[in-house]
Amino acid sequence: MALILALDQGTSSSRSIVFDEQGQILASAQQEIRQHYPQPGWVEHDPLELWGSQRDTAAAALTQLAAQGRDLRELRAIGITNQRETTVLWRRDTGQPMARAIVWQDRRTEPQCAQWREQGLADTIRNKTGLVIDPYFSGSKLQWLLDNVDGARAAAERGELAFGTVDCWLLWNLTGGRVHATDVSNASRTMLFNIHTNDWDEELLTLMNIPRSVLPQVKPSSHLYGEAAPGVWGSAPASLPTLPVGGIAGDQQSALFGQAGFEAGLAKNTYGTGCFMLVHTGEAAQPSANGLLTTSAAQFNAQKAYALEGSVFIGGAVVQWLRDGLQAIKAASEVQALAESVPDAGGVMFVPAFTGLGAPYWNSDARGAIVGLTRGSTVAHIARAALESIAFQSAALLQAMSRDAVAAGARPVSELRVDGGACVNNLLMQFQADLLGIPVVRPKVVETTALGAAYLAGLATGVYADTQAIARLWQAERTFYPTLSSDRAQALMGNWEHAVRQASAR
Repeated sequence: MALILALDQGTSSSRSIVFDEQGQILASAQQEIRQHYPQPGWVEHDPLELWGSQRDTAAAALTQLAAQGRDLRELRAIGITNQRETTVLWRRDTGQPMARAIVWQDRRTEPQCAQWREQGLADTIRNKTGLVIDPYFSGSKLQWLLDNVDGARAAAERGELAFGTVDCWLLWNLTGGRVHATDVSNASRTMLFNIHTNDWDEELLTLMNIPRSVLPQVKPSSHLYGEAAPGVWGSAPASLPTLPVGGIAGDQQSALFGQAGFEAGLAKNTYGTGCFMLVHTGEAAQPSANGLLTTSAAQFNAQKAYALEGSVFIGGAVVQWLRDGLQAIKAASEVQALAESVPDAGGVMFVPAFTGLGAPYWNSDARGAIVGLTRGSTVAHIARAALESIAFQSAALLQAMSRDAVAAGARPVSELRVDGGACVNNLLMQFQADLLGIPVVRPKVVETTALGAAYLAGLATGVYADTQAIARLWQAERTFYPTLSSDRAQALMGNWEHAVRQASAR
């Protein structure tokens, strides 16, 4: 049986998972990574820690596999999936980072983005990239690094530096610096990539003063990128064969692929640090009139593929805040029991706009707010409102998607497939179904981000003949059906929108 190693480099941790060809997990390892907050609104990672933690978890997973008595020669390929938009700049000669990576959550480039908006560039950038002008994306981050790191601009002009999102950084290190490449899904999140021509856009490079020489090659998501260099895994078993890197996709496009979302109309929501909802739109790059992004979906052949996406900046991270900030719980696993200790949120609404609001609002100035407090409010009500905030934000995204679908002559989304760490929370999933008024379906394998990368690598190496073979592997574990009336759900969403307006009033 063919086995595939998936590297899943996320915002809060690095994970490595070995899947069999049926999509079942055989071995896994995870390691948290440190978050750096040098100034308010700044979020950074150490690129060497990103690579080191990913290498070490891969070695640990492979060691587990060997301990099970599995023949490591069954391994066929490596797939990579990653936190998107996070920006790394390094020297080509030594592979040393020029600075810490600027994380997707970082807001330091908002003044530059505001200037571009004031210059009337929003339509130009949206038409080319499918994105709004926002610090979220990589382009302004790369410009900042070139302009603010000593010697970076001059070195870049001499062709001495390489830029990449995290997938590109991992690929560079895996291949011993031989391959500088990314895939279309990650490239489409840079605000430098024309999603219609599938190439870097010269007008945008000029606007941001970015030399083309720092940019990676862009390939399909399922593609033979290169082979892992000998000895790159450190403590991995010596019997490990040389493995090709056969799949790369940004985490959300990878999750859509792992949910067998290959055709127009299928939607998924990933509940991680943030929440990310994507609906596949087929070969058409469909514009949004409702605050969503048009983005490249994972591409497994020469055929273009697109999706509409809505991004919630603070999803599961609100539970971390309950633990670390409010100190209402000692472990994230305690939140469901605390929330279930009260029958409802008691009128409390929690808008976790700690770093502004993403889609469909796109308000960088919004800040977190807890409204509706009374003398009877308890920490349990706040915990329940925090959990419900994840569902409210996701419901706002799906409503926007449905409006875009109707405008395009398509049917609204009829079910939502879910994944990510928080989807195991039954209270949250039931409330999500109640707000949406459609079934919410949780698959048997919820690690769909890593699974999508494994599937892409398997397609490139012949483990799977086509996407139909993959679609037959997808299985539901539980379906949550709505129990609220549509009137009640609409009333709750009205309360949410009122709270959002309060959080946005500054």
